[in-house]
Amino acid sequence: MRYLDPKNDLTFKRVFGEHAHLLKSFLNSQLPLESPIDTIEYLPSELVPEIPVFKNSIVDVRCIDLLGRQFIVEMQMLWTDSFKSRVVFNASKAFVRQIERGKEYKELQPVYSLNIINENFEHDLADYLHHYKIVHLLDSNKIIPGLEFIFIELPKFKANKFTDKKLSVLWLRFLSEIKDNQEEIPADFLEVPEIKEATELLKESSYTKAQLETYDKYWDGISTEKSLLSGAFDDGK
Repeated sequence: MRYLDPKNDLTFKRVFGEHAHLLKSFLNSQLPLESPIDTIEYLPSELVPEIPVFKNSIVDVRCIDLLGRQFIVEMQMLWTDSFKSRVVFNASKAFVRQIERGKEYKELQPVYSLNIINENFEHDLADYLHHYKIVHLLDSNKIIPGLEFIFIELPKFKANKFTDKKLSVLWLRFLSEIKDNQEEIPADFLEVPEIKEATELLKESSYTKAQLETYDKYWDGISTEKSLLSGAFDDGK
C-alpha cells in the first residue's frame, strides 16, 4: 500500500477540507484556545492578492465555530517574507467582514490564522512554533483581542524530542513524516482514531487517475516556483 504526501493541495484539502471532525481535532491540538472548538462549519476560500511567484504553493481551509470564532488554516510549501503580509491581510479581512454597518463592535469574534510552513524562516529562533498577537510592549499581559497568528515551521519540528503521544505532536508528525509514495506508516499513527482516519485518506488507491495527475501537477508547480524563486535571488531581486 502506498500513501501520498498530506502537504499536497489535493490531500491536504481531502483530509482537512472535507472532514470537519479532523479539522476540529487539528485546530484544537495546535491553537491556544481558551475554550475548545465544539462544532465547525466550513467557509468558502477567498481569493486574496497573490504573492509574486507563489501561485501553487499556498493551500487554505477556512471555518467558523458555534461561538463565531473564525479559523484560517494555510499550508505554505515555500517561504517569502511577503507571506506574513498576506496572512495579516487575510485575517484582517475576515475580522472586519463579520459585522454590517451600524452594528456594535462588541459583536466581533476572534480570527485565528494557523500557518504551517514547510521551510524555516525564523533562523535566529530554535522553536518551531511562533505565536503572534496584539500586546502592550511593556506588559504582555495586556492584550487587544481579535487577531492571533500561529506559524509552525515543520522542518524544525523534531518528533524524537517528544515521548508522549499528544494529538499536537501526532498531527505534526502526520504532516512531516509521511512522504510521497511511502509504503509503511508508523504504528502509533494507527492507535489514535483521528490520525488513523486521516492516514487512510492518503492511500493512493483511493484516488482516481485524474486526481493523481492533479497531485503530480501540484508538485511540478512547486518545483517551478522554487526555480523561479532561486532565479530571482540569483538576480538580486
